[in-house]
Amino acid sequence: MNAPGQGLGAEADVARRRSSRLRLRVAWMYYAEDMTQGAIAEKLGIGRVTVTRLLADARALHEVAITLSREISDLPRLEIGLERRFGLREAIVTPLSSLDADPTVAIGAATGAYLSGFLQPETRIGVGWGRTLYSSLDFVGGGQADTVVSLLGGVSAVEHYNPAEFAWAFARLWKARCYLVAAPAIVDDADTRRRLIERCGVGETLAMTEALDAVLLSVGGLQVDAPEGRLNPLPPETLAELAAAGAVGNVLYNFFDAKGRLVAHPINDRIMSAPIATLCRASERILASGGAAKVAALRGAMALIRPTVLITDEATASALLT
Repeated sequence: MNAPGQGLGAEADVARRRSSRLRLRVAWMYYAEDMTQGAIAEKLGIGRVTVTRLLADARALHEVAITLSREISDLPRLEIGLERRFGLREAIVTPLSSLDADPTVAIGAATGAYLSGFLQPETRIGVGWGRTLYSSLDFVGGGQADTVVSLLGGVSAVEHYNPAEFAWAFARLWKARCYLVAAPAIVDDADTRRRLIERCGVGETLAMTEALDAVLLSVGGLQVDAPEGRLNPLPPETLAELAAAGAVGNVLYNFFDAKGRLVAHPINDRIMSAPIATLCRASERILASGGAAKVAALRGAMALIRPTVLITDEATASALLT
């Protein structure tokens, strides 16, 4: 007969060994066999949350060692190069599975992780919109901010959300007050813009952009045939006129040239956005964007916005430094 407690101790030891074997098996399937967490959970008949916990435990117990390949170890070199070239306080370069991969989700993940450590309960932040910024919502770790201000009016013809909806979703994640620009992103003429600001309350929201701690922006290109063109409310003839005027990209539909100067085109007088000059006065200017089609636009945006933080992918970073 076992002494009192001896049986319980043996059972606990068996349970620990089983847990250890399961943890190592999960780690092997994930890192060596390149299986997804969902596939591992289905294969082993356990929950996905359990898989995530076991992988974290394996890392914490140093049962998994990760080394950087030469390509990934090049990322700090690219970051330092960007910081020196463009006068950034910080550059964050994310790796890609291949140099021709769509960098949207990778940049969005890095943006969400950065914001999770950056935003504080007292932070007042203005936000733009775009696929990259939408992607960041899935990677926010949670926290709190004071105020979120949308920097652009609404767009009706979009694939997913308009700028107002992004600002609202962003504010909910950060438990912050949200202020929207209650007007279309692009109005009929400069006089309509002026009247909306003076008489319809839009000016109150835009005035709040004078006291922001940070702005979060992305960059749009000018390629009429680019996939993002489906999100652009401007007709092809207007885009052609902008190209003829020297435009290479836009921030909040404000179109600029390769030297970061707003182009002389009537569209820039019809945009219901916070003034670019106002955004440049925010102490933190976070620019998250990338992709081969946006390299020229990013170069211009660097001169226009003078960001303090740039979040991009390795292929775009290399192109910006050439």
